[in-house]
Amino acid sequence: MPMSSSSQVMLVPENSKNSLAVNMTITNGYLRYNDSIDPVLSNLNMVMPARQWTCILGRSGCGKTSMLRYLAGLLDQQVTWSGALSISANNRELPDLSNQIAYMAQQDLLLPWLSVLDNVTLSSKFGAKTSKAGKDKALTLLAKVGLADNAHHFPQQLSGGMRQRAALARTLMQDKPVVLMDEPFSALDAVTRYRLQDLACELLKNKTVVLITHEPQEAIRLADQIYIMQGNPAAAERLQVPSTATPRPFDAECAQLQQQIMTCLAQEYGTEHE
Repeated sequence: MPMSSSSQVMLVPENSKNSLAVNMTITNGYLRYNDSIDPVLSNLNMVMPARQWTCILGRSGCGKTSMLRYLAGLLDQQVTWSGALSISANNRELPDLSNQIAYMAQQDLLLPWLSVLDNVTLSSKFGAKTSKAGKDKALTLLAKVGLADNAHHFPQQLSGGMRQRAALARTLMQDKPVVLMDEPFSALDAVTRYRLQDLACELLKNKTVVLITHEPQEAIRLADQIYIMQGNPAAAERLQVPSTATPRPFDAECAQLQQQIMTCLAQEYGTEHE
């Protein structure tokens, strides 16, 4: 089923212009798992501005997912953290990101006993019956990601790429001001990945998005800022991105940035295996 570009339901929230504009800043971040003597992150400095995409690259195992899970509040009892995590929204400080996050993990985490439609609407109903407006929105999102004909199927009836598209629809359904995404397009073929990047860019406008990816081209297309995490323990280096609007066409400036990223990553892998 091709992904739809039309819809009878307004997917951009009516209150999107009035939603929280959340800024996040990590200063001298240090993270160590309690069952390890070695830190994962040290001297980590990163700015994730409101209503922009921050894309993070780095070798496997360098701590990208740990950082994202910490932001999501999923590691509080498992790690020792020091440094500053500053969170502000609409010119006021927030103690944490509670109830402000939609988190899309590397695994799709679909519940096997629920249909695709029920998985997508699960976070919005919390045991209550889904409203017609909510169901219509979920069906429209499923059409957008190419799963209109699979709404009443169960996760085990879907391919890996289809499951990941369902997980993306569920993330979009939550309509939170902060969206944390861990390789959300990794199981998709090149064309579907490209189209879903465009869709995510459209539907997550005015959100604060943090995206982990292993694909330099993906980061370059979508990012307002790019960080490469390097070292052991890992810190982060910010790269200059093109000034063109996202999603970017791939031009000579983007190709030059891709080469810079690949050189950084190749050096990191080389150091790891010395």
